[in-house]
Parts: sequence; C-alpha cells; structure tokens
Amino acid sequence: MSLLRDRLQETIANSVVQEEGIAPRLRISEAFPPRAALARGRGAIGMTAFALAAFIALFTVVRAQRSTRADLAVTIALQRRRQPWFRKAMQLVSWPGFPPQSRIIPPALAGIWFALGFRIEAIFQLLAWGTGFVSFVVKWIMRRPRPEHPEIAIAVARIGGTSFPSGHVLNYLGVYGFLAFLLETLVRPAALRKASVGALVTLLATVGPSRIYLGHHWLTDVSASYLLGTSYLLGLTALYRRVKVWQYLRRHRLTSQAPGMAVE
Repeated sequence: MSLLRDRLQETIANSVVQEEGIAPRLRISEAFPPRAALARGRGAIGMTAFALAAFIALFTVVRAQRSTRADLAVTIALQRRRQPWFRKAMQLVSWPGFPPQSRIIPPALAGIWFALGFRIEAIFQLLAWGTGFVSFVVKWIMRRPRPEHPEIAIAVARIGGTSFPSGHVLNYLGVYGFLAFLLETLVRPAALRKASVGALVTLLATVGPSRIYLGHHWLTDVSASYLLGTSYLLGLTALYRRVKVWQYLRRHRLTSQAPGMAVE
C-alpha cells in the first residue's frame, strides 16, 4: 500500500501542490499566502451571509405557496425542448446524484485525496458531503410534495421524500464544488486545471435545469439549493483556508526555531 501511494505521488509530482517543499511543487506559503488567504476567508463569510439571507427569503415564499404559478410555467417551458440529445444530456447530468453512485462517489473522492497523501484535503472533501445532512433537515422541515401536474412529464427514477430543496443540487455544490476549489487551488498545469474545473463548473450549472426538466423538482427547489449549497461551500472553503494558514504558520515557527533549517 505504501509503495502504491509513493508511485501515485510521483506520478502527479509535476501537477499537484504538495505540503512538503519539494521542487517543482508549490509550497503552502505559495498556494495560501497567509494575508491573502485570511482576506479571502473573510470575504467568503460575507457572501455566505448574503446567500443564507436569500435562501431564507425564498424559503418563506415557498412556505406561503406563492411560487406555484412561476414554478409550473418554468417547468413547462423547459420541457418543450424534446430533442433526444438534450434529454440524454439532462439524464446524464443527474446520474451521479442517484443511488448507489451518490453514496459511492463522495467517499471515494476523499479516499483518493487520502491515498495521494493529502490528508487535510481528504477530511474536507468528506466534510463537503455534509450537504446531504443539510438537505435531509430542510426537507424534513418543509415537507413539500414532489411535482405532480397533468401538464408536466415526470421521468422514472429512484426518487422519494420531499421536493424542497433539491438534494442533487445541494450535494453537487458541496462535493463537486469543493473538488473544483481544490483542483483550482492545487493543480499547476493551466490546461489540466482549466479542463477539470471547467467540467465540474458545467456539471454544477446544468444539474439544476436537469432536475426541473426531468420533472423531479420545481425552480424554487433548485434555486434554494444553489443558495444553500453556495453558502455551505463558501463557509467550508473559508475554514479550509484558515486551517492551511494555521498549518503554515505552525510549521514556520517550528522551522525558524530549529537551527540550520530553512523556512518555507
């Protein structure tokens, strides 16, 4: 197992940031300049508060049943696109969010980070899956029925429970949103970084429309999930930056106290 991990780390040596200052890899201080990281963390907290406030406002509107007409109009308009390729694309985008893959992929991603030696990243990748619990709690509070109307088509799928918020969107924002953040932060080659992050951003942008198109959620369901998921993701990334800065400062103090040792 140790030999396999060493080989995997060697394979990505020129692609990913490592915590140890081994050229040509970036050091922690390069990826997370303490002042910049803390400033970004404070900015993320402000944006998190705004997203939560918007979510609460939308929650209130849905609870008062004032969004029914708009929700129905959006679903009908979106389902007018009946091209086979479009329907296949919407099904493909939603596929990772259905069980059993929805219960396999998130811990598998954390396991990959851990196997590559990124233990802090593995822990936070697992914490990103906490959006599943958030979804469960909000669904239990709201208890909004799934879409059901004679004018809309509902795709057959393994779904259950209630409609508000969309578990797919919320979990995608947490799991794949944080994965995109890590890749954007840690991967050095621009082509690889842009391709991987671009693919994940596209997935995040299209999962909401796919849930509406398949008739599994209303517009307000997915909108609420984007707001709540964004707030969760921003809060998690802010915490991650603080942990990495603390790790850097702690190592900085230790190396500065040891004679003959270079500081990162």
